[in-house]
This record gives sequence, C-alpha cells and structure tokens, in this order.
Amino acid sequence: MKAGLLYEGKAKRVYQAEGKPGHLVLDYKNDATAFNGGKREVFTGKGRLNNEISAYVFNVLNKQGIQTHFVERLSETEQLVHQTEIIPLEVVVRNVAAGSITRRLGIEADTPFNPPLVELFYKDDDLGDPLINDEHALFLSNINQDELLKIKTKALDINRQLSKVFEAINLKLVDFKLEFGRLSGGSIVLSDEISPDTCRLWDITTNENLDKDVFRHGTGDLLEVYQKLLHRLEAGS
Repeated sequence: MKAGLLYEGKAKRVYQAEGKPGHLVLDYKNDATAFNGGKREVFTGKGRLNNEISAYVFNVLNKQGIQTHFVERLSETEQLVHQTEIIPLEVVVRNVAAGSITRRLGIEADTPFNPPLVELFYKDDDLGDPLINDEHALFLSNINQDELLKIKTKALDINRQLSKVFEAINLKLVDFKLEFGRLSGGSIVLSDEISPDTCRLWDITTNENLDKDVFRHGTGDLLEVYQKLLHRLEAGS
C-alpha cells in the first residue's frame, strides 16, 4: 500500500500511500536513539511494539473526540495516517519533574506540577531542539496566536485523557512529547506518535520505568519493558 519514501527519521520511515491521496504510511523502525542521536541501538521487534502502542493510544483519543492523523494500523510496523504539514514544534506536557527540566531549572526530581506545565521546543535536530517561548514559536512556524493557544489547550486535554488511561493500569504519566500537523483543509490535528519513545511512564506502586529511559540510562531491557506496557494496555481495555 506504500509508494515512494518521502522521509526517514530516527524512529520512522514515511511513505506516500499508494492509491490513497492525502494519506501517508508510517513504518516504525527498530532503532532506538537517545541524547539527540548520540546513543543508538537496534532492537528487533521495537517497531512492532511502538506501532501497536501508538495505534492503541490514537484509537482511544479518536474515540474521545480528539482529532488525530491516525486512520488504521496496516501491518506489524505500518499505519495509515492523514497527510499533514508538521508544525516544527515539540509540545511537552509535564505532570512531574523529571529529565531535562530538573537540570535546567534546578527543580527537584519527582516534584509534582499542579497545574501541569506546557513547554515548547523548536523541532530542529541540528540545533538540539531548543526550548523556546510563545513569541519564538509564532516566528518560527506558520501558526497564529489563536492556533498556538488551541494547540496548548489540546495538549492539556490529551494529558487529561491519557493520565486516566495510564492510571487505570497503575501507571503515572510523568511527561510526554506531542507534535501537531496541519491537514490540507487547514485544521490542526495531533500527529506523529504517542509511545514509550515519547512518554515517561512510572509504575505507581514501584516507580519502575516503562519507557525509553531504560535505554537512555541502561537500567532495563527495552523490549521487555515495551512488551509489558502493551500487555497492560490490552489487558486493561
């Protein structure tokens, strides 16, 4: 169902969807990267797990009335999505202090944020995806003030929905990264992926990581952790 390769990133290949104008095929890779590509490894089966987890989450959000680019899962590693023009912003929602914010601002790890924090980063690997403010975001992307507000509001709505989903399987949604894209008609929808590559998830009882931090810090078996997350989601549905 896929035609020519349009783009290859660190985690996915993007193809034109054959015979489906306005659609793309995302093919999830087995590569794991961290520290802006400074650490890299291949895990056979990771692409399948991320595809299944991301498809599960997008289906949940679609049912909750949150517009996403997701259409359907096509195969073990592929999914069909609406074609969007990706807005070059990474929107990070933080419920608990972890990772870079503890180093940047000296906030003690595990400090809860109430209300959640929303941070914007400029999506540019060469620059290391720098933290930016609203004025930077408006200058660097093709969105206006009203659209930026809507993106932030959607991000917080997604946070509320996902926090409930993960809490139901005894996981705390610590933080996560979102990307948004513009459909051909102009509307902005959630795009890219939501997976343990893009979320921090901690077991509420044990504080065990069920996300890519086990690869970042060499504290666990990535495939085992991702499989455990998928199993919990499927068992809880």
